[in-house]
Amino acid sequence: MNFITKKHIPRRTFLRGAGITLALPFLEAMAPAQTPLAKTAANPTTRFVGIWHPHGAAPGWWHPKGPGKNFEFSLITQPLEPLRDYVVLAGGIDATSSMSSASEPGGDHQRGAAFLSGARPQRDSAVPTLGVTIDQIIAKEFARDTLLPSIELAIEDPGNNTGNCNYGYSCAYTNSIAWVSPTQPLPHQINPRKVFQRLFGDGSTPEERAAGIQIDRTILDKIVRNIGPLRNKLGASDRVRLEAYLDDIREIERRLEKAEKASVEAPNSEVPFGVPSSFDEHVRLMFSMIRIAFHADITRVATLMFGRDSTNRTFPESGFNGPWHGTSHHNDNPVNVKNYAIMNRYHVQLLSEFAKQLRDTPDGDGNLLEHSLTYMGSNMGNSHRHEHENVPVILVGRASGRLETGRYVQYPLGKERTSNLLLTILDKFGIHREFIGDSTGHLEI
Repeated sequence: MNFITKKHIPRRTFLRGAGITLALPFLEAMAPAQTPLAKTAANPTTRFVGIWHPHGAAPGWWHPKGPGKNFEFSLITQPLEPLRDYVVLAGGIDATSSMSSASEPGGDHQRGAAFLSGARPQRDSAVPTLGVTIDQIIAKEFARDTLLPSIELAIEDPGNNTGNCNYGYSCAYTNSIAWVSPTQPLPHQINPRKVFQRLFGDGSTPEERAAGIQIDRTILDKIVRNIGPLRNKLGASDRVRLEAYLDDIREIERRLEKAEKASVEAPNSEVPFGVPSSFDEHVRLMFSMIRIAFHADITRVATLMFGRDSTNRTFPESGFNGPWHGTSHHNDNPVNVKNYAIMNRYHVQLLSEFAKQLRDTPDGDGNLLEHSLTYMGSNMGNSHRHEHENVPVILVGRASGRLETGRYVQYPLGKERTSNLLLTILDKFGIHREFIGDSTGHLEI
């Protein structure tokens, strides 16, 4: 009888066209009938996203009220309230690897690379030296199972004076939060079209992949004509999933073309060709790229830099249009602090929208939010004082059931550090390390 057949479509099934390889999302037809879940393509795998933002958060406006399950969201974190059951917020954790010292005073805006490494950037080293970041440790674990080990994304162009690197520190520490070795930072791509080409291109070089897509702006035109035989093998629910996946790609292409058209119409703009001038649209496009890459299992690891240290970008969509770095130096003025909180809340709102998209994307027997862990944070707390204590920590996703969510955890001040949190995140991926960076032990979370 057909419903107990062992015949199935391989998980790594691709649709191909000239210069294009389209990986497919998980479909029911990829799981042999009467086979235990753990032995099929539906067995959940956990994805990781690391999102870094500079300049900490407005003091008094970030931390929720009341630890435990019955906490009350703060103004900044309130956009996550509809996702309460998927969220862990943590307070009282210090970014000790970003702190200045008697031998290295200043430079507080030059240590963003400590975010995922827990290691202190070396100012006087002839070669920029840090440590392997947890995203790359996780990527190495899954690299054999995916087309790409990881994707590194950013919103601001390092060459466009969006931040700074001084006090004798290498610019590598402000340009990358992903390090594949202690001396090898990975470049972060700001152009959504180039990210798209990397996910779906099928040439021997990036130039060949780009040329293949330039001939025909939509990859679906190259693919859909060959999709009939596959569609005929699928059941009704799988056909719905496949069409939804193709619609997602079509929508991303539409938004990419809109951004490219806008950059052609404004040739004197400092924004590179194809990069949205709007932070709002840029971030949403990058989040869409991550979601589609996770959905098709192209990669399981992504990092995203919202900005670069000392950037003065503005966010009119937030409801306040002051400069990022300038507003973070609020001088403890209550009006200025609240304005900065409005800016912080907007960034959390973008995270919430991304998390909802993951929640609404089927994955095996659940959804992508259940099978992922997103860590969003900063290596500063009160940026006005250049403090690295009590930094904002947001975890979203259940890590395939390994993280107990729906809680606010308040640690005793001065007792825990972000490098201990990084060790614990690795634990959620089944990777046990005794130390990372300046860690002192695993964090109970």
